[in-house]
Amino acid sequence: QVQLVESGGGLVQAGGSLRLSCAASGRTFSSYAMGWFRQAPGKEREFVAAISGGGGTTYYADSVKGRFTISRDNNKNTVYLQMNSLNAEDTADYYCAAGTRITVVAGQYYYWGQGTQVTVSS
Repeated sequence: QVQLVESGGGLVQAGGSLRLSCAASGRTFSSYAMGWFRQAPGKEREFVAAISGGGGTTYYADSVKGRFTISRDNNKNTVYLQMNSLNAEDTADYYCAAGTRITVVAGQYYYWGQGTQVTVSS
């Protein structure tokens, strides 16, 4: 069992930056691939970024490539999402997820956090 707790969301102006964190419980964090997903009001949950257990492989949605960076610190059981050049379309609830392999498919992640809200004002 893995418990995930996101933090770092908030209100930011367009063009600004935020760093989200996701802290995981358990002693096997490095064995899990981690993903970030987001869900805007009235829209389906969508993939944002993912990172392999060792951190050597990353995936990004085209909409965030070049602006967002996913990273992890396995000593701290934490995965991060650095978000730069934010715009109004990035407004959503952001969720981290853990799974056994890196993938862009939400259904293949087993554990989910409760989410953290990001609001970008234009």
